[in-house]
Amino acid sequence: MEHAGVSFTVRTRFDRLTDAYRCFLTDSRPSQSAADAAAVIFSGVCGQVPGEDRVLCGGSSAELTCVGVSLVGRIASSLASQRLPPPVTLYCVDILRVLVEDLDLMSQLVHHFHAEDQIISQLAAKSISMCVFYHLQQSSTVSPVWEQKCVQAFYGSPPGTELDACLWSLTEVLKRLLKGGHQEVLGKLLAAFDSSLCALFSRFLPKECWMGLTCNSHWGTTFCLLLDLLEVLTASSLKCGPGVCLKSQRITHIHSSALLAIISCSSEYFVKKRALLLLKRAILQKAGEDWALGEALFHGLKHEHLNSDMIMLAQSVVTAVAADWLQSVQVESASFFGGTRHTRGDEGQKPDCVMLRAVSVLLLKSMELHIPTAAVTAGVKNAKEVNGYLQSLWGFLRRYSVQLMEVTHLCCWVSLLFGEQDDDMLEAAKALLSIFLNHRLCSGLGNLTVLEAACTFGCNPHCHFLLLLQSISFDQSILLDFLISTEACFLEYFVRYLKYLRADWQGFTAACERISVSDCNLSLQQSLSTSCGGDMFTLAYKGEPERVEFSSLVQSTNVISPVKMISLGAGLRLVDYDSSDESDQDNMEVSQDKPEVDISEKSRFSALDVKQEISGSPVPIRQKQYMSSDSNELLSKSVSTLERRQETSSLPLLQSEQTSSPNMAPLSGQVTCETLARTVRCLSQLREVVTRMQTKKLFPYNPSSLLKLLAQVENCSQQSDLSHFNK
Repeated sequence: MEHAGVSFTVRTRFDRLTDAYRCFLTDSRPSQSAADAAAVIFSGVCGQVPGEDRVLCGGSSAELTCVGVSLVGRIASSLASQRLPPPVTLYCVDILRVLVEDLDLMSQLVHHFHAEDQIISQLAAKSISMCVFYHLQQSSTVSPVWEQKCVQAFYGSPPGTELDACLWSLTEVLKRLLKGGHQEVLGKLLAAFDSSLCALFSRFLPKECWMGLTCNSHWGTTFCLLLDLLEVLTASSLKCGPGVCLKSQRITHIHSSALLAIISCSSEYFVKKRALLLLKRAILQKAGEDWALGEALFHGLKHEHLNSDMIMLAQSVVTAVAADWLQSVQVESASFFGGTRHTRGDEGQKPDCVMLRAVSVLLLKSMELHIPTAAVTAGVKNAKEVNGYLQSLWGFLRRYSVQLMEVTHLCCWVSLLFGEQDDDMLEAAKALLSIFLNHRLCSGLGNLTVLEAACTFGCNPHCHFLLLLQSISFDQSILLDFLISTEACFLEYFVRYLKYLRADWQGFTAACERISVSDCNLSLQQSLSTSCGGDMFTLAYKGEPERVEFSSLVQSTNVISPVKMISLGAGLRLVDYDSSDESDQDNMEVSQDKPEVDISEKSRFSALDVKQEISGSPVPIRQKQYMSSDSNELLSKSVSTLERRQETSSLPLLQSEQTSSPNMAPLSGQVTCETLARTVRCLSQLREVVTRMQTKKLFPYNPSSLLKLLAQVENCSQQSDLSHFNK
């Protein structure tokens, strides 16, 4: 009879909990009072009672605990989101007050952090995070029980469920404060944990510390949670601005050398990948982009140590690369829905392109930051540095290349490696442009000499721009989408390149000879279909180039194997900009009270400035659903445009090795002229569209400087044509 009584008690509690949970799921309140409901919920949270290890009809006590803890999280989450009807809100507030103040709920939830059942530990961390966030939101007060438990774990707990729960809980609270814009509360919370967080990372990040922990079964999970917390702390340093600058917010930069060691030495591949992606986002100042959900996470002034921290991170990367760090970085085969697979024999290795892109962006951005600030007294030393870093990168990429097509023109690597990743591709192109311009300034050599050497190392900015235009089929509407999008750094890159193009038209025409516009479709389409997630690249050589100095005079590579890119949106537009003249004037006017930003002041301009001026968040270029008020007419225009482009793309493949044939000489000039003409026409059409949008006050910022640059480029083209005509 006693056993039956116990079973009835547990079963009754379980039924009452599930009934209350159903009520809250429908945003209604249970029939019992708030105090009674709180007592039932707390009995569930307490879970196992001596003598009630297992019961026959009510489920295990672990299930009872899971339901009770989940119900607490549901109540706190509903209150924090402020989405409940007023009567239910008051009822939930009373329940939570009784649980926290009268029943000491927080102590019981913290007790579950070290539960053997990892599900209970995780649910407890989730629920207490919501309770802490709700109280911070309401009164800016931190639960002393939760804070003390986390601090204690950070100072001394080994990898395990208790430390994992504390890490996850603090990370979740910080994320919610970041996304909710609670900057003042965020600063106070970070200050309370600053010393314990510094002690935590000092225990785990140095190589001699974590090498002894890899045998622990929880090590991989704990370390990934550490990296998640590191990213949130890094993101908070950008969000809080100059008012808050704590050491814990700078740990990613301060301990960047330790993170690089983890990438090269860690036994767990997912830990290496997670650490590499953290460093990549840190160098791009995009920490937190995965969970920001398109929100404007970072704005305003930066903290005083940001520049020095970025230089410190860049210095760590280039120092590691100089010490053959890339030789120890492992890249596994591409992942798919079922996981990863190790290929054997001649099956063909398909590398993890996420890792390859992250390594490339990390090194290029580090070079961009490091080279101008390095204590270099002579341009030759600067050139040797650039030469060494790029040679190391090419060697790394060649180790994991897919042998699908031969690429003998190294400038193609950016488009091939980054594929559809617009953000990373433009970041890489912008970094290479900065590296090239800095080298050109230091070398003192002529433009053509520098450009020939640049092609040898894959960083000729003219080639990169032409390949970008090829990838979008010279469609000015996609360039326009890039200009008004906050997704990429295209504006800054475009302005810097146009300024250089204006000063080096001869180098641009020489690059047109290296880039063929004829075969933009087939090869890359085949490559994409056989590579990981639509990403492909290959760097295979007919002959390995010698290790020549970047600044020295070198022979032209004499090879043009152009990038074969397909434009998924060729001829299709999100908006038919050409028809804007006939659009309703009233619908196009924007407020004249909005301040305009001169793009020439690029040091103060960022993509966020554009976003704040545009209503609605932009959509990635290749994921847009193109629509128009007259969809049938637009579709017919698009199809005809695509057909014309395919006809234009039917020219035979040009390789400069074939120019020795008498029959190929006229074709070389023909293709060069075609490439040049299409580029100038694309930029001219872009200028016309931007001018028309500016006239109708549709452009989100003042494009006057951009229009001036585009006009100057057109003028360079006209003068070049006139000089050839006079000859």
